[in-house]
Amino acid sequence: METALLILSIVLIALVLLQSNKASDAGQIITGGNAELFQAQKERGVELFISRLTFLVGAAFMIIAFLIMFTA
Repeated sequence: METALLILSIVLIALVLLQSNKASDAGQIITGGNAELFQAQKERGVELFISRLTFLVGAAFMIIAFLIMFTA
């Protein structure tokens, strides 16, 4: 069970790092250079798949963590 949690944590880290960066530069947020930052942007294709897969892997991570906590 702990091995599955370790593998899921590595996969979750990789998926989060693969997601696109919405704010290209923190300085642009303060100066107002990134006007489209807060507009509704739809994810499509690979971005949508990675986002949904991240959610599923995160949920599986939480479930396994709770199972380990309650069975130990």
